[in-house]
Amino acid sequence: MVKLRELRDTLDRQEETRLSPYAARSTQAIRRRFEERIAEGHRQEFAVDADRILHSRAYTRYIDKTQVFYLIDHEHISHRVLHVQLLSKIARTIGRYLRLNEDLLEAIALGHDIGHPPFGHDGERILSALCRDHGIGPFLHSVQGLQFVDQVEKQGRGLNLSLQVLDGILCHDGEVHQERLAPEPEKTFARLAEEIRRKMADPDLSLKPMTLEGCVVRLADTISYIGRDLEDAITLNLVRREDLSDNVAQRLGRTNGVIVYSLVADLIAHSFDKNYVGYSPEVGRALKELKQFNYDRIYNNPRIKEETSKIEGMFAAMFARFLEDIRHRRLASPIWGDFLNSMDQAYLKSHQPGEMVRDYLASMTDAQFLRRSQELFFPQPLPARFA
Repeated sequence: MVKLRELRDTLDRQEETRLSPYAARSTQAIRRRFEERIAEGHRQEFAVDADRILHSRAYTRYIDKTQVFYLIDHEHISHRVLHVQLLSKIARTIGRYLRLNEDLLEAIALGHDIGHPPFGHDGERILSALCRDHGIGPFLHSVQGLQFVDQVEKQGRGLNLSLQVLDGILCHDGEVHQERLAPEPEKTFARLAEEIRRKMADPDLSLKPMTLEGCVVRLADTISYIGRDLEDAITLNLVRREDLSDNVAQRLGRTNGVIVYSLVADLIAHSFDKNYVGYSPEVGRALKELKQFNYDRIYNNPRIKEETSKIEGMFAAMFARFLEDIRHRRLASPIWGDFLNSMDQAYLKSHQPGEMVRDYLASMTDAQFLRRSQELFFPQPLPARFA
């Protein structure tokens, strides 16, 4: 009978000749804690990371976290889980042609948005203001992603993911427009901690991933949402295909499928056998123009912001309520029942009350957020009879 560990060793050896010289090898994975079951198991290192993210509670919550359009009851509007799946597919497709490590690409892609709070970037902005007001610094979904997988999952023990995956999650910054990106290798866990501190001090700081796989995910993040968001906006009658400029239409296309194909093909053609990834100048400029169109006509459209002030008030009310529930040890509060009661003592000792509230609110899905607000601040029906 064949030994599974021997098959894994064969796969590891094959990476030396099969992968690009610029690709990350599975044997190069670095973890904070050595795990013998990983070292002796049949799965390669980055495949373990992808599995751990896929089976995490934070990944499960993707299913009801909105991407751009929240509070809209429409079965064809994207949720974050679809965005993550699209990104994983696109990144692995690019990686296959560039001969990169597809397990690492998948792990970073699956985990890159795991720190998002409910209600997308509006929720992030609102929660960030509250966190600053309570003295715990800004809320950044990239940093919160590391917080979830390192400090919250497994009752606070964390998933012990590899440095390469954690770095990819921290550095993904898909909202920043870049036409070419090269990695900054030779990072350590100490460097990762320093980059987190720098990012918290300057949220606009652009960090470069340590692997070419991290660079691919960062650029593919835009590919996965730019055309899909356009399709959603067209479905909701916010924009028309004819509104796109001739340059965008000619260089990229007018539909999500054509836009994805155009961007992926151009990226592969101009990145093959190079130590960076990037677009041709013409396609890069067209993508920048399309991204600006989306910001002007979709993301900042006041028609989709009509309820945002109410959400802002609910965030503030729940933050204050849960903070008091922790300080006064109101054990009947949802923050205890849903969250803190199951957390390891190490988490409880190392986090301030405000940080605990931040983690709890950020963990909520859109539906859970609305349900908790309803339960806490609106009258509830009483039973027909009292015992």
